[in-house]
Amino acid sequence: MSTDVVMPQMGESIAEGTIVRWIKKVGDRVERDEPLFEISTDKVDAEIPSPAAGVVTEIKAKEGETVPVNSVVAIIGAAGAATAKAPAPSAPAAPPEPAEAAPAAPPPAPVVSASSPVRSTATAGPHTTGDQDEAQRLRSSPVVRKIAKEYNVDISQIQGTGISGRVTKNDILAFVGHETPQSMPPAGPSAVTGPATDRQAPAAKAGPTPGTTVPMTVMRKKIAEHMILSKKTSAHVHSVFEVNFGRVAKVREKKKDEYERAGGKLTYLSFIIKAAVDALRAVPVVNASVDGDSIAYHSDVNVGIAVALDWGLIVPVIKKADEKNLLGISRAVADLAARARAKQLKPDEVSGGTFTITNPGVFGALFGMPIINQPQVAILGIGAVEKRPVVVDDAIAIRPMAYLSLGYDHRIIDGAVADEFMSHLKRTLENWDEASA
Repeated sequence: MSTDVVMPQMGESIAEGTIVRWIKKVGDRVERDEPLFEISTDKVDAEIPSPAAGVVTEIKAKEGETVPVNSVVAIIGAAGAATAKAPAPSAPAAPPEPAEAAPAAPPPAPVVSASSPVRSTATAGPHTTGDQDEAQRLRSSPVVRKIAKEYNVDISQIQGTGISGRVTKNDILAFVGHETPQSMPPAGPSAVTGPATDRQAPAAKAGPTPGTTVPMTVMRKKIAEHMILSKKTSAHVHSVFEVNFGRVAKVREKKKDEYERAGGKLTYLSFIIKAAVDALRAVPVVNASVDGDSIAYHSDVNVGIAVALDWGLIVPVIKKADEKNLLGISRAVADLAARARAKQLKPDEVSGGTFTITNPGVFGALFGMPIINQPQVAILGIGAVEKRPVVVDDAIAIRPMAYLSLGYDHRIIDGAVADEFMSHLKRTLENWDEASA
């Protein structure tokens, strides 16, 4: 029996996805949950697993094609099933036969490029150049191959750190000397480390070549569309509160080794998420959404954590965060961030969010004024946690301080309500109960 492979919906507002590449080809055997193809949307770039084990009998959508969600893009049949050819551009017409044969020209000198690996005649073996190109294409993305071509780099000489040894953008940038993977900032707004004191600024990423014009990626175009839509939809207002993280810092220092032994990483972000969840329960309109002329108050608190990656921004969601303790939240953040980098997030892990947290502070910003993630009505921005002189009991003291900003939809949230939410958040963080950690 055959199984249809459909374009998944990677988020509630996503209506389509673009197929970046097919990992398997027609006639290839595939196991259930084995990566089958890679897609790109405004929410996420992800490798989509096969829904069943069998043989790829038909591919209905070409690489680079954008198709609606739930469209059938391939068919998985039983082993030995007849296969159909994958869609391909029509071949060019054959040139007319010359009237008279011309003398044979000497073969051109080999060109070293990203798509033609350097191999000596003693070790080249029977593979054709086409085989080499195909093997490298499967081990790298278009942006990696573009960088390889610009720097005349042989991709096959690079040890990939991606899935199945795939060469990532970080790998090739490190290879050509722009940066090393260890120097990269955390994958997302403190998704792994959280805001930190006494940290080094993230290394600057290699930017585009000056003087060039490149098309937007699918994800970047979709992000642009949704950000413009959000500004047109919601009446954006922002409130900023300063928070003393002294109490949190002490609890974190005391408990972090215990959390690591339990499989979690206790970061400032973990404390902020837990405090935000408590505040959302106390002020439920901040955990709502607008549905026409109605307000939908959500029963679950599903917190999205904005994660910045090389190729764009995605927002994996911690489902039912209000049912998790601090350790559970710490584990969830680390797991989602790691799988976001590896493009292993599932469709339901980037959808269903009711509130979003983003952290420009990881890059040193004091605070940000983030745009609301539709259809939500509020978003929390985290500034850098830095030691600053403050007045404590009429004396000047040094404390780890940070600005937290709330962007909210003034259609349904008034300033007093937003400040009530932020006051609750501030009180929880500044008076953290060690017993709850």
